[in-house]
Amino acid sequence: MGIFGKKKEQPQADAAGELTLEDGNVVSIAQVVDCIGDSCPRPQLMTKAALSKANPGDIIEIKIDNPTSVEAIPPMMPELGSTCLGTIKQSRYWQVVVRRD
Repeated sequence: MGIFGKKKEQPQADAAGELTLEDGNVVSIAQVVDCIGDSCPRPQLMTKAALSKANPGDIIEIKIDNPTSVEAIPPMMPELGSTCLGTIKQSRYWQVVVRRD
């Protein structure tokens, strides 16, 4: 057991198919990072790790239910050589969609 409860498995790294962004563009998701139930800074660290392994042009979907992380991830994209394509609010979480540049 971790300091904040049950230790989660490693992030899901499966392709999720396609996703329609808020602007109507359809993108193919290369990887999904599941950060549901995680608090800061874990979602940011998991996002950084996923982007470091991604190929240029790969699109990654990050699932987050922590409002602070949703606000923190898009501004960190330029320093990671990436672009935030959008944030989509679902009923219980947000989908932050980023592209490795």
